[in-house]
Amino acid sequence: MTMTSRERVQAVLQHEQPDRVPIILGVSNATGIKIRPYRELKKILGVESEDQYIYNWPELGTALPDEKILQRLHSDVRGVLDRFPQAVYERNQNRAPHSPFIDDWGNGQMEIGPDDWYPGIHPMPEAKTIEELDSYPWPDMDDPFRTSHVREQALKLHNANQYAIMGAPWLMFPFERAIGLQGLEKFLTNMATEPDFAQELLIRTNKLCMKNMSHFLDQCGDVLDIIKIGDDLGTQENLMISPRMYRKMLKPLHAEMISLIKQKTKAKVFFHTDGDVFNLIEDFIEIGVDILNPVQTSAGKMSNLEELKKLYGQRIVFCGAIDTQKILPHGTPDEVKQEVRRVVNILGQGGGYMVASVHTIMNEVPAENILAMVDAVQEFGTYPLK
Repeated sequence: MTMTSRERVQAVLQHEQPDRVPIILGVSNATGIKIRPYRELKKILGVESEDQYIYNWPELGTALPDEKILQRLHSDVRGVLDRFPQAVYERNQNRAPHSPFIDDWGNGQMEIGPDDWYPGIHPMPEAKTIEELDSYPWPDMDDPFRTSHVREQALKLHNANQYAIMGAPWLMFPFERAIGLQGLEKFLTNMATEPDFAQELLIRTNKLCMKNMSHFLDQCGDVLDIIKIGDDLGTQENLMISPRMYRKMLKPLHAEMISLIKQKTKAKVFFHTDGDVFNLIEDFIEIGVDILNPVQTSAGKMSNLEELKKLYGQRIVFCGAIDTQKILPHGTPDEVKQEVRRVVNILGQGGGYMVASVHTIMNEVPAENILAMVDAVQEFGTYPLK
C-alpha cells in the first residue's frame, strides 16, 4: 500500500518497514542544496521562481527550494526554520557590498568567490579567562522575532498531513559555536591547555542554544516529527577530540539539550555530526539520539555500512550515506544510481534508513546527479528491496 510521505517517515522512525525508503532533501543546511546546483535544477525542470535561501541568509548559500522542486525530488520532509533577530538582517542588508556578514554571535562569513562565503571571522580568538566571557556581548535568545513565525508554518504543514515536519533552529551546537567564536585550532588548544575556560565556554554556548530551542519548541514542538541538533565531531579518519574528552566535556551538554527536547516534544532527535564518529555511536544512543546524520561513508569506519547496520540498525535510524566527495560531484548519473542502490540495500533492510546526501549538496554537484540520486530511490528503494 502506498503511504503518504509523513506515514513513510513515521514508519522508519519507529523502525518499521515503509513502502519505500524515505528521502530527506532541501530541508535544512545539513540536508540542503547549494544555490548553483539548485539553479541548474530549476533550469532543467523549467521552474521559474525567485532564488530564496534558508534562514533568509544568502551568504550561507543554501537554497530554500520551491515546492515544485521538492516534489520532483520526492522529498518526504518539509522544514520549519527559525531566523536571526530583525536587527541582524537590517545591519547586514545595509552593509558595504562584499563586506563580511556578521551574525548575532559576532561570527562572520567572508566572501571568497561568487555565491561562495567562508566562516572565517572569529570574534574572541585570544580569550582565555572567565572575565572575558563575562564581558562578551552574547546574543539575545529571548528576541521574539526568532520564532514568532514558526507556529503558523508548522501548523500549515501539520494540517495538510502530507509531509513529515523537521524543526531546524540554526546551529544549536555548543562545540561548533565555541569553534565559531575562537577558531578551530585555538579552541581545540584551549580544550587541552585551558580546560576550565573551554568547559565554561561550552556551557555558556549550550545554555544559549537551549534557550532558543526552548522558545522554538514552545511554538511548534507539539506538531513536529523531527528536531535537528548536533555537533561536527569527526575527521576523515577519526574524532576531533578523544572519546574520553567528549564524554567529559561535551556529552553531558548534548544530554542536557536532548533532555530538554524530550520534555517539550515527541519529535525524534536528529543529530548531525560529520566525519568518522563510529566510536561515539553508543554514546549518542545512550543520551537519546534517534537519527544519526550524515553517515559520512568516505570517513574511516563510517564506510563499513554492513557493520553499522548490524551493530546499531535496530537502535538508531541512519540518514544520509550518499557520498558528496566523489560520487555525487564526479560520478556519472549511472554511477550515482548504482551507489544509491548499494547503500539502500545495506542500510535500508527492514527499514531504519532515510536517503540523504552526506551533508549539503555542494556547488560542484551536477543537477543531473541530484535527479539520478532521487530517481534511484524510486527505482531501487521500494520494499521489498530488489
